[in-house]
Amino acid sequence: MKKKFLFIFALMLIIAAAILPVAAYADTPSDTANETAVANQVDSENSLLGNKAIACGIAISFAAGLGALGMGIAVGKSAEGIARQPEAEGKIRTTLMLGIVFMETAIIYALLVVILIIFVL
Repeated sequence: MKKKFLFIFALMLIIAAAILPVAAYADTPSDTANETAVANQVDSENSLLGNKAIACGIAISFAAGLGALGMGIAVGKSAEGIARQPEAEGKIRTTLMLGIVFMETAIIYALLVVILIIFVL
C-alpha cells in the first residue's frame, strides 16, 4: 500500500511540474512600436499554447487511465461475484452498469474541462 501511495504521489508531482508553467504565465503588455516586443509576445503565446497542450494531454491521459483501471477492477469483481452467486447475476450486472456509467461520465467531464482549457483559456 505504501508503494502505491508513493507512486501516486510521485505521479502527482510530475503532473504539477508540467502544469505549473501554465499557471505561472503572466500577460505582458505589448509595445506595437517595437517589433522585438511583438515577436516576444508571439513566442510567449506559442509557448503558452504548447504548455496548455502538454498539461491537457497529461490530464486527459490521467483521467482516462484511472477510469479504465477502475472499470477493469469493477468488471473483474463483478465476474467474481457472479461466479460465486449465479442467482444474483441480474442485480450484480445492474450495479456494474450503473458504476461503469458513472466512471465514464467522470472521464467525459475531464474531456470537457480539457477542451475548455484549450479553447477558452
